[in-house]
Amino acid sequence: MKSRGRIIAFLLLIVVFAASISTTAQGVLNNIKLGLDLQGGFEVLYQVEPLKDGEKVTEDMVNDTAKALLSRINVLGVSEPNIQIESGNRIRVQLAGVKDQAAARELLSTQANLSFRDYEDNLMLDGNDLKQGGAQGTFDNNGRPIVSLKLKDPSKFAQVTEQISSIPAPNNVLVIWLDFEEGVDSYAKELTAEDPKFISNPTVKQRISSSDVIIEGAFTPEETKNLAGILNAGALPVKLDEIYSTSVGAQFGATALDKTIFASIIGIALVFLFMLFYYRLPGFVAMITLSVYVYLILLVFQAINGVLTLPGIAAIVLGVGMAVDANIITYERIKEELKVGKSIKSAFQTGAKSSFSAILDANITSLIAAAVLFYFGTSSVKGFALMLIISILASFITAVWGSRLLLGLLVQSGFFEGKPWLFGVKKNAIHPAEEQFDTLDLPTKFDRFDFVKSRNKFFTASILLIIIGAVLLSIFKLNLGIDFSSGTRVDIMAEQSISKNELSSFLEEIKQPSDDIVISGDNNNIGVIRYKENFNQEEVNKIKTDLSKEYGGDSNVSTVSPTIGKELVKNAIKALAIAAIGIIIYTALRFEWRMGVAAIVSLLHDVFFMIAVFSIIRLEVDITFIAAVLTIVGYSINDTIVTFDRIRENMNRSKKITTEEELASIVNKSLRQTLGRSVNTVLTVVLVVVALILFGAEAIRPFSIALLIGLIAGTYSSIFIAAQLWFVLKRRELRSKGPIDVEAQEKRWGSDEPVV
Repeated sequence: MKSRGRIIAFLLLIVVFAASISTTAQGVLNNIKLGLDLQGGFEVLYQVEPLKDGEKVTEDMVNDTAKALLSRINVLGVSEPNIQIESGNRIRVQLAGVKDQAAARELLSTQANLSFRDYEDNLMLDGNDLKQGGAQGTFDNNGRPIVSLKLKDPSKFAQVTEQISSIPAPNNVLVIWLDFEEGVDSYAKELTAEDPKFISNPTVKQRISSSDVIIEGAFTPEETKNLAGILNAGALPVKLDEIYSTSVGAQFGATALDKTIFASIIGIALVFLFMLFYYRLPGFVAMITLSVYVYLILLVFQAINGVLTLPGIAAIVLGVGMAVDANIITYERIKEELKVGKSIKSAFQTGAKSSFSAILDANITSLIAAAVLFYFGTSSVKGFALMLIISILASFITAVWGSRLLLGLLVQSGFFEGKPWLFGVKKNAIHPAEEQFDTLDLPTKFDRFDFVKSRNKFFTASILLIIIGAVLLSIFKLNLGIDFSSGTRVDIMAEQSISKNELSSFLEEIKQPSDDIVISGDNNNIGVIRYKENFNQEEVNKIKTDLSKEYGGDSNVSTVSPTIGKELVKNAIKALAIAAIGIIIYTALRFEWRMGVAAIVSLLHDVFFMIAVFSIIRLEVDITFIAAVLTIVGYSINDTIVTFDRIRENMNRSKKITTEEELASIVNKSLRQTLGRSVNTVLTVVLVVVALILFGAEAIRPFSIALLIGLIAGTYSSIFIAAQLWFVLKRRELRSKGPIDVEAQEKRWGSDEPVV
């Protein structure tokens, strides 16, 4: 009866999970904000500069500017705009889903210094003469869009209009300017221009004593609304220089979202099938907890009002692979306990307890890398890091407690007792319990490999690869994206296939020639154009308009100033250095400094390998590449930590290590015992990454390829470099100090095992 109750409890939990997720998932998804790269929009980073030379920009001025920008954005009706004040007198503005990006950018950057001048450009009135909030977009009696203004002092306006009306026609005009530049602008010059810079130039024939002013012109209703919004927000107390901007077309965003979700579904489905096939009953439990994990991540992300980006989706899918890792560590331990003849119940309890320390260490080191990435990241990369942090925490909860709760109910029911095949263990692999066989003495499929004996071959192979990579890197250099090299990148999605020559000719025709053009896409309809110069607002608007007219659809334009490019390089190097230091400190405290050094050397090996391969295959290195590198740093150390944890466990069986052969035996045994787990773990993540490469959006493909390269390099270094390097360092200790007293060196943090 008791066993049946546990089965019923398990089924009830499944029903509760299924009902909760199915009834609320759509609402959660609908409430999650999508980033620029998933719904279109633009992001711009302004450097706040003083209006006059020698003037100092204060914190209050920056805050006032941010408020003025927010007031202007409210006129656009953009839902949930994001304005952030950053260090160095900078303001970052993100507007997702905005339809008319050109108008929005002009609305933001316009200085809003309104002035009324005569035909000789003499100042008659300025913005200080307006009533606060007195501008309004409306229509005249003929239905034409106009802007109405209210002035503070009607008598002053009467004097001005009387003075203007006395001037002979056609010079009896009151020219209305926005951001008039002394010594640059002039009414005489602009009067003959095709698109004059002044707003309007009404003729004044008589004295006007009213406080109401009407601005007429060739306005659209949207333009009058924007102009009124600018005037009501007031003149900005500073100058805004664009030092970084990115503009994503809605078409690009929708395509990227659809493709990446499709790729994610395929990747996760493949992981589910692998777990079910290889681990049977525990694999089925893992499928349930992984589904809860994905839902939990989205629920938390919605609760903290996060913005989901393209790399963020990749972080969720990647997190599935990392969550599977915790399950695999536990399940492999349970299988080991079953192989020494323990009952299903005993194997579950021992396996769950002994796997906790490796899971904890692996997750903390991954968290260190993710936290550093969040601190130094910008925009979508910060979103990726935040999602990765949430993923790591959620995977720890679902894999450690969720999986153990559900699997524990099944195991404790006794229904599966005597059925080890349901846990992926064949009967002929089980030793009788009376033999009292130890799990650390179990034979493995890899017993014929002597990793330590072949260490010099591995070291030599890696050194040769590093030398070859360094030579090729010096020849080919890195194909730096505009994030690091500065400049402008334009992506177009044409309605038909295009050729490089055709696009090049068109760019020359519109006076924006480029010698760096790449055509891609399934139908050769995607073009990438790069410029060394960073475009200003007018150039961005012009090239977007010209390309849209010629090829249809919308385009993405990103510009990065040299200042930002240098900062991104500096921050990327700093992030990698701090992540490495944090990991080595943690590893040294948790294990010993030799393991920390060995882990960092293997990580540097992985990072250099990724950089060298990207140099050879000429893929673009942008800010998401750094995200991929730091992700691999966290993931690779995860793999290495599990091996070190097993080395420590094998060492603890000996009170003293007196010979090199004994030390080598411990390393070999540990590698053989964890190799299956390493292969299975990397395979599950590779399934996800390959799905992203094959079916995901173009924008995330270099990121996914970097992950794949890093996964291969990380697995290689964890198995063939880190453990062997630790052996070399530990052997020196043995030679210089004599026998190693394991008990004296053992470091523990007390009981860190969960209650099972």
